[in-house]
Amino acid sequence: MRLWKRASGVLKDKNSLWLASLTKRTSLRNPDIEAAVIKATSHDEFSIDFKNSDRVYKCIRFSPSHIKPLVWSISNRMDRTRYWVVALKGLMLMHGVINCKVPSVPKIGRLPFDLSNFKDGHQKSGKIWPHNAFVRAYYRFLDQKSVFVFQTYVGEGRDAHKVFGIMQELVLLQKLQVLLDLLMQIKPLSNAAMVPLVLEAMDRIVIEIFDVYGEICRGIAIVLMNIYSSGKVEATMALKILQKAMIQGEQLSSYFEFCHDIGVVNASKLPSIERVPEDGILELEQIIKGFSEKSWDAEWVQKQQEEKAIVVRDTQEEKAIVMNSRNDFKTIITDKWEKFDEDLIIISQENPTAVSKNPFSAASLTLPPPQHHQELPDLISFL
Repeated sequence: MRLWKRASGVLKDKNSLWLASLTKRTSLRNPDIEAAVIKATSHDEFSIDFKNSDRVYKCIRFSPSHIKPLVWSISNRMDRTRYWVVALKGLMLMHGVINCKVPSVPKIGRLPFDLSNFKDGHQKSGKIWPHNAFVRAYYRFLDQKSVFVFQTYVGEGRDAHKVFGIMQELVLLQKLQVLLDLLMQIKPLSNAAMVPLVLEAMDRIVIEIFDVYGEICRGIAIVLMNIYSSGKVEATMALKILQKAMIQGEQLSSYFEFCHDIGVVNASKLPSIERVPEDGILELEQIIKGFSEKSWDAEWVQKQQEEKAIVVRDTQEEKAIVMNSRNDFKTIITDKWEKFDEDLIIISQENPTAVSKNPFSAASLTLPPPQHHQELPDLISFL
């Protein structure tokens, strides 16, 4: 039965190569690239064509125009297959493409094919479910990795750190931690899935895990060096990231032990995992506590200032009232006499018709007309 399945796979690959040779060369189709993709993703479970995989990588490094026909070829191959071997080889090939340091690769974005619900159609589900689970987990990571590379390319990654500051670094670390969680979900779930092809894929996953965790450690170092000039929001985010990094460090140790036990070569070559120092977490907790105390002190100071402002405002209002009352008393210089009660007409009690006037009035001060006095007699002459 296995011999018949291998022969059937060889016939399918040859048929696909013949159809690719008949393809006209366009901006979207390239017969040479399609042939290299078919050979790199053959139905042979016990061999991997590294030669044609390298040809694919060289094509996209040689010319950015090759990225479109390459993505189309891989996508077409993944959409048509129902064999876990072809699907896994296609994911491994796409993984290598995404890791190529070529400016045109980040523009891919989301993967143009969907293997999130992949089911092998050549074997019974009771025996093949570990392989299906492995392919699905690999696809989930690779799809998010492609999105992450695209976001970094458009300026949302560490390249924009100088512009966006520590907050951008924290967001980048959160995304890297999500990728690390997805990577640790990629592993064979039973002994039936521990075949050479799966172990080869695990070698690549282990290298990817080490690269991602290294980026996380570098990002945490940057955050800890700049956290003192940040605010409470940034410090709180950093604390959560460090706490998660400690958990992930423990999970990675168990994951690498598992990989070493099942025979993954690269798991035994990697250095030991660097753990996040607990001192950094304690410092962040103290910083957040300090922000809380400063916030309380600021609120108390603001309250005291408001109370003082109210007292000052009331005092100023009282002074304004006093000054206004003082301003009511003014000295006026005029040529007109001020009239008092004596200026009023006084009615005599004995003769109501008689009227007396104020002796200081202008009429009272008028001199009487001169009168002729009678001359006194000369007393001497009488004698």
